[in-house]
Amino acid sequence: MTVTLAAISDTALSLDAHLAAVDDARAGAVTTFLGRVRDHDPDAAGEVVALEYSSHPDAERILRDLAERAVAAGVSGEAIVAVSHRIGRLPGGSAAVVVAVAAAHRAEAFVVCREIIEAIKRELPVWKRQVEADGTTAWKGIGG
Repeated sequence: MTVTLAAISDTALSLDAHLAAVDDARAGAVTTFLGRVRDHDPDAAGEVVALEYSSHPDAERILRDLAERAVAAGVSGEAIVAVSHRIGRLPGGSAAVVVAVAAAHRAEAFVVCREIIEAIKRELPVWKRQVEADGTTAWKGIGG
């Protein structure tokens, strides 16, 4: 099937928009992943108040490539994908990543959804700086 949406965005992400982008009568299953900014981190001394995401100029193209690879590697190689990653300063609770996958069967939808988020974590050139309540910052996830 296809990747209907692959975006790096500096505006709020909408789960509903991603669900609409994969809506297809042939799909009997839809899985989603919503990655949010949490208020804590094991390495933080205090409350985490925000994450600041930045990206490489090629990140959107790479995101689409990752999604296409995940579809091709799925159970049947047929799924519909919408995926976005947010950049900029995101306060706690904000959606940082949204993945929606529609497929004929649940196994396909789950496999493709999981592969996309794992590939994003491994390969997407998006970096985050964690901001604590006292102003302390730390880069997270650099190099894997």
